[in-house]
Amino acid sequence: MKPFEIVETPIDTQKYADYVLHAGAGAVTIFTGNVREWTHGVRTLYLAYEAYIPMAEKKLAEIGAEMEERWPGVKVAIVHRIGELDISDIAVLIAVSSPHRKAAYEANEYAIERIKEVVPIWKKEIWEDGEEWIGAQKRYPGEGKSSN
Repeated sequence: MKPFEIVETPIDTQKYADYVLHAGAGAVTIFTGNVREWTHGVRTLYLAYEAYIPMAEKKLAEIGAEMEERWPGVKVAIVHRIGELDISDIAVLIAVSSPHRKAAYEANEYAIERIKEVVPIWKKEIWEDGEEWIGAQKRYPGEGKSSN
């Protein structure tokens, strides 16, 4: 198992939780980012993710190294799924173990923010009334609609 990877199949939460668990871990936090149906009053049908895989996996590993330096004793696994994802599917999973819970929570939150900042993964939202690639910009009702 690679602790920092991009996958095209459903994410097995237990596999990553097992990877980070060890005898010195007093806490394990698991964050999953799931596909939601409604965003700012707009109904999402599904999402499509793409990634520059070699660079994305390298950046995920760099984030893991940053976390290990900032919170000594943590063990990290991060996986992001690409392809078409349905409502409730897991898009990203971050597993962090630590001797103490506070560090595990803090490191986990740090990871998702860094992923959004530096990892080359792009999301296309497909709605009832159109679709749009989403990057740093945000879509709100009435903004950026395309009609297909």
